[in-house]
Formats: sequence, C-alpha cells, structure tokens
Amino acid sequence: MSRSDDAGRYFQTTDSIATTQRKAAKSKNKYGKPVTLQSKILAVTSDPKDAGAVYVAEAAGQITWVVLDSAETSTLPLRAMAPLTCLSRSDNNALYSGCWDKHIYHSPLAEPIVLSRTKLSGHTDFIKCVLTTTLDGKPVLLSGGADAVIIVWDLSTGKPLHKLKGHTKALQDLAIDPLSLPEGANQPRDSFILFTASSDREIRRWHISWDAAKETSESLEKPILAHETSVYKLRFDIEGDLWTASADKTAKHLVRSRDWGADTVLQHPDFVRDVVVSETTGLVATACRDEEVRVWDLSSGDLVCTYSGHYEEVTGLALVSQVLVASVSIDGTVRQWSLERQGMARYHTEVEREKAGEERRDEPPKKGGMLTAEEEAELAELMDEDE
Repeated sequence: MSRSDDAGRYFQTTDSIATTQRKAAKSKNKYGKPVTLQSKILAVTSDPKDAGAVYVAEAAGQITWVVLDSAETSTLPLRAMAPLTCLSRSDNNALYSGCWDKHIYHSPLAEPIVLSRTKLSGHTDFIKCVLTTTLDGKPVLLSGGADAVIIVWDLSTGKPLHKLKGHTKALQDLAIDPLSLPEGANQPRDSFILFTASSDREIRRWHISWDAAKETSESLEKPILAHETSVYKLRFDIEGDLWTASADKTAKHLVRSRDWGADTVLQHPDFVRDVVVSETTGLVATACRDEEVRVWDLSSGDLVCTYSGHYEEVTGLALVSQVLVASVSIDGTVRQWSLERQGMARYHTEVEREKAGEERRDEPPKKGGMLTAEEEAELAELMDEDE
C-alpha cells in the first residue's frame, strides 16, 4: 500500500483511490432494476398488502415505500433526526422503526389507528431490531438494543411489559419460534418462545407471556453457539429449523433435531448480513458485505448464482414473493433479483454481453447525501462495530 503521487489525493492510498474508482464505475450498472433513494438504506421489509413493494429504513431518518417495477416511492409521515436501523409491520396498521436516537417510532399505514404515544422510549442505546406480534389478542412489540436489553412493549399503552437481560453485547435480531405457536396459526395466543441473536455470538431463547417473561432453562444451561462471532440474522424455515447469518463469513442451517447443529454451511468472503429462504424454489439468498447477493441450492448448499449490482455493502433482504428477492444497500439503492432459474440465466446472459463490450448507455444513479461527514463516520463505525 502506498500514498498517491496525485497532489489532489496526496492523503489517500493507491488502494483507496482504486476502490473509489471501482465503485464509481460499478455505480453506473442497472442490474436488479435499481431504485435510488436519498440516503443509505439500513433495513427492508416486504409489504404484505402489495406483492411488488417494500418498505425501507433510511439513514436520513425516514421510511420509504418502494414499488419495485415502477420505481414509485412514497415517504411515510415520520421524520426522525437520526438513522433508522430496523423495521417491523404490525397487525394494527402501523410500521415500527428503531432509531439511533434510542427511540422506536411508529408510522400509521391506515386510518383509524389508536396509539397512546408516537414513539417508545426505554432503551439506553440505539435500537438494533424490532418485531411485532400479539399476546392474548393484544398487539405487542419486542425490541433489542445496543444496550443488550430486550423490551416487550404493550402497544395499546406504549409502556414496557418486560425487560430481559442475558446477552452481554448488542442485540442483532429477534425471531419467534413457529413451533411454539398453536397448530396452523401464524400468531401466538397466550405465550411464545423468542429466539434472540447478539454480537456476543450467542443465540438465546425466552418464554414470553403477558404476565411473565424469562429465559428458558435450556437456554440458560446451553445457549446456541453456532458461530464464531456476531450473529446478524435469524430466519426459521417451514420445518422449524433455523437459518443464520454471521460476521464469521458464513450462513448456516441449524437443525432442531440435532440440538441446533449445522448441516449446511455457506461460506462467504466477508460478513453475511442477511439470509432468506424460498421454500417454493428450494433456494436460499444471502446478503454480504462484499456488495453481492448470492443464491444457493437449499438441499445441496451449492452456489447457484451471484448477483452483482450493489456497489456498497448489502444490508438487508426481503422476499417479495417466493420467486423474487429485494435487496438494499449502503449505496442507497433497492434492487430486485429473480429466484427462478430462467431469471438467473437472463442475468448471466446480460453480464456476459457487457463483458463482451455491449455496454449500457444509462445515466449513473443520483447521488444522495443526507448525512454530514461526522455522521457518515458514525454510521461506518456502527456497521463495523461487531467485527
């Protein structure tokens, strides 16, 4: 690594200049039909009311609704003064988002909506993950923060029901065990088992009800230790087994009947930020810090396709349908990728044509920059802190 001889870039290394130039060139690509937003995108969730749309959380402190094919966008009536880091849609027609400022905000999606507070306050550090569900037919929200605390909220009052401690580092994700729900139901009744992932590499389990919440004895005795470092994402499959994404550069399939041992390990060149499963196509998609979205065969673990379109870290994935996945990135774009073999073949053909010299003539994406230089540095530190 050496310092540049260019007077205008004297304090940059040749490697950093090369990286900047590579990203500038890559930013012009139109793979995945990019929709460019105003700022970095930190989270995404599908819109259950519209099969072709997603909601995204932006570093500019706003939630944006995006229609993938038409590129139509709409900003929700929320304006936080700090980056939004996570999203969850509830059954009471609201979208909840965690923020750097330690608050959880809600955005109404339909009228009427009855809430006692416009934001929830209880964590002592920024919010990393949120999850909405019900207990005894009442709406509740679960949140995990960089303070290593899990809070269960009563959304009818905006007050905490329970605060749980057990992890030693920041929470990263929350997931409800589908086998703890009544048969055939997609929502709990009077209780459920919550799985939590953290930067301390442990996956812990908690029994949650309206009147009480505590870590299960099994988890206290033996938390799940499937990864070497931070676990970023938890996704249950149709069998009740668990897919995980980690900073140890792997995504894993943990099998319940094997005491959560891994029967599939998907190796990556960098942190794996997210993983989603399409049961219909038999494929798994992963998001990596190396800017790529990869598609893997569910049964064999073989790599099927690598989608290269983003030019910064991919921060999240959402299944828009069983044959389409949306990805979001620090580059401020939302992209869509086919989970059908025919669609993947078309992508490969398009890439080969460009390699052969048939370059596109599209304009480069708009540049957005809603953060100050100091805030940009803080965001970079946030994304890297779990190494």
